[in-house]
Amino acid sequence: MNPDALNLTALDPTLLLWPFVVGLLVLATHVPLGRRVLARGIIFLDLAVAQLAVLGVVAAHALDLATDGWLTQLAAATAALLGAAFLAGCERRWPDIQEALIGSTFVVAASLAVLLMAGDPHGGEHLADLLTGQILWVTPVQAIQMAALYGSLLALMGWRGERLRGLGFYLVFALAITASVQLVGVYLVFASLILPALAGRNLSARSGLLAGWTVGALAYAAGLAASALFDWPSGPAIVIALAAFALFAGKLLRVAASGRQR
Repeated sequence: MNPDALNLTALDPTLLLWPFVVGLLVLATHVPLGRRVLARGIIFLDLAVAQLAVLGVVAAHALDLATDGWLTQLAAATAALLGAAFLAGCERRWPDIQEALIGSTFVVAASLAVLLMAGDPHGGEHLADLLTGQILWVTPVQAIQMAALYGSLLALMGWRGERLRGLGFYLVFALAITASVQLVGVYLVFASLILPALAGRNLSARSGLLAGWTVGALAYAAGLAASALFDWPSGPAIVIALAAFALFAGKLLRVAASGRQR
């Protein structure tokens, strides 16, 4: 690659610090939640709940409530929590078709969001931002608010442990997703939940968490650096980095495991 294409001055700690901090906060909750999602076989739950939160944001925008950040957050949280409660009820009644119901919920929520934005000349741009996120532009205030919420959720998850299931699990999941989707976007929410968890899926609970957090932190750092250096969209760059690091770490862990068995 042409060295002239690099923008070394963009590697400014004052620009990248808070996006990286937010990335670590997202990983703090999303890695353990992702491991539970994988174990339960409801992999697309995160996409469905994230899309429901997006639907809430779009509805607030369509009703001209988007100028008030608290109302937008309330709309996103309400949509995500109602959808999570609905899916928890579906799991109790129709567990054999839960994944199909989750996928259907995602499609319906996405279609409703598109219809609500159909008359907005900037609707496509707004939806694209919600999908890919705007992590580079997070503020310290947003990071502190996220830290307060995620600290509470992690405390609850640690206290309840494996007893956190059913409706309780779905509601915690919805709150975590709602807090992250507007900052990092739907794609990065899914990648942060699933890819680090996949890398350490065969490890014990503690080792799997440590592996997932390590893979995620390295990928966020690499993705943000690549985004700054090459002027790439930050969300997609981090998603690609998460995929690459998860693939590499998974291979290393498999080789290490096979070596111990010999």
